[in-house]
Amino acid sequence: MSYSYTATETRSFTITHARDMAAKVATDLRRLQRLYGKPSDASIENYEAEVIALLKAGYLDTVSYGFRRNGKHIEPTLFYTAQDLFNDAANDDPGRIRPNADISGATFYSYLTYSKAWDNLTSTERSAFKESLPIHRSNADEPGVDGYVQPDRTYSSGGKCLNRKSVRSFG
Repeated sequence: MSYSYTATETRSFTITHARDMAAKVATDLRRLQRLYGKPSDASIENYEAEVIALLKAGYLDTVSYGFRRNGKHIEPTLFYTAQDLFNDAANDDPGRIRPNADISGATFYSYLTYSKAWDNLTSTERSAFKESLPIHRSNADEPGVDGYVQPDRTYSSGGKCLNRKSVRSFG
């Protein structure tokens, strides 16, 4: 006689999970602020609220925060990609932002892309959702990267994750 069993796991992604991951993004942004003077406290709060809302709704694909010079992201810029977890992933501590990058002549910049779920919304639904966010973004071309991008952190909660990559300079 043989026996078999099936285990099923159901995970619900809640606002608590979204807040947990967004708090780690906010911690990264506070580290950028300490090291490089930007973004402001108010901007960090708004970015955190934006990430919470987008993660909870499933509309976040990628978002970057950092510095841009000559139309390109430079070190220290951080990229986050939202994904579903298919197995257990690390849940790293935030931080480890490299100090002493040359940001002369650069401005703080954030760029966001939406998920496929966003594409399924009507234009009215998109407009209403955007109006609920604390940050009002305009259309822009995605900046290139001056240097290379290195994966370095994963923040996970509730069956979803944010994979972080950091821009590194060649020099």
